[in-house]
Amino acid sequence: MTPALSTTELMAFDVTARDRAGLADVLGALSSPVAGAVVTIAVGASLFDGRFGLERPRRLTPMPSFRSDVLDPAWCHGDLLIQVSADTQEPVDAAVARRIPGLIPRWRMAGFHPDGTRNLFGFREGTGNPDASDASLMDRHVWVQPGDDEPAWCVGGSYQVVRLIRLAMPSWDAEPLEVQERVFGRTKDTGAPLGQAAEHADPGYPSDPGGRRIALNAHIRRANPRTPESEAHKILRRGHSYRLSPSDCGQIFVCYQRDVELGFATIQRRLAGEALEKYLLPFGGGYYFVLPGSDGDYVGKQLVGSNAG
Repeated sequence: MTPALSTTELMAFDVTARDRAGLADVLGALSSPVAGAVVTIAVGASLFDGRFGLERPRRLTPMPSFRSDVLDPAWCHGDLLIQVSADTQEPVDAAVARRIPGLIPRWRMAGFHPDGTRNLFGFREGTGNPDASDASLMDRHVWVQPGDDEPAWCVGGSYQVVRLIRLAMPSWDAEPLEVQERVFGRTKDTGAPLGQAAEHADPGYPSDPGGRRIALNAHIRRANPRTPESEAHKILRRGHSYRLSPSDCGQIFVCYQRDVELGFATIQRRLAGEALEKYLLPFGGGYYFVLPGSDGDYVGKQLVGSNAG
C-alpha cells in the first residue's frame, strides 16, 4: 500500500527445488528480513504445473500477448517474482546479493524514479490511482476476499501484473509539447486534464463528447472513461522507470488487483489504438499472485501447507 519507493529491483526465478519441503525452504529464505527494504514475493502460473501439488489461484494464467506487444520469452513469466524496494540503493543491493539454493534466475530489471512521480516521458505517474489509504476501497479492488472463488490460502493476496515497456524516446522527444499533451490528455507541468486547473480534477467527458478538448484516443480517456462500468475496473499502479543503456530505456509498469481479468486485462484491451501506443513497445513481464503475509512465519506458508488441487 505504500507509494513506490525511489529504487527497486524485480527478479524472476524458476524453482529447482524437488518437492514441497524444498519449496518451503526457498520461501523461508526469501522471507528473511532485509534492513531498510520492502520485499514482495509473488508466484507465477508455472509454479502450479503439478511439481508441488499446489492449489492454483483461479485467475492466474501466463500473461497473454496484447495488441502491439512483442514479447521476448527471455523477459517473461517465472515461477517466482521477487520485488525489492527501498529509498536508497544499499538495501536493494544487499537483498539482490543473497544466493538462495533452489532457484535459478530467469530475468531481472532495476527501476528508479527519474523525478519524483514522473515517467521518462515527463508526465506524472499514478494520478488516477484509487486511494490506497481507503481500506474498504482496497478490499473491493485489490485484495482477494473470503468468499471469492479462490483457494482459501489466497485470501489477503493480490494479482500482480508486470509489464516491461521500452519507450521510443527519440520519437517522443521530437514531438511538440501540444502533441505530447494531447496524447496523454493532460498538461505536462501540472498533470491536470486538458482544460482543467488541477491534477485530480474531473476531466469532464460529458461536456466533451466529440473529443475536441480531450481526444477520444487520449491515454487518460481510454484508461478510465469515467463510466459506471469502468468503476469496477480500478487497479493500483506502482511503476518505475528503467535504463539498460542510452538507447534502451522505458517503464516497469506494475499493478495490483483482486481480479486480473476485470482489472488490468479489461483496461489494456480498452487502450488498444490509443495515441500513446506508437511510442511503446511492451516486451516482457508476466502475471503473478502476491502471497499473503504470514504473521510470525515465512511468506507462503499457507500456500505450501494447502491441500493439493
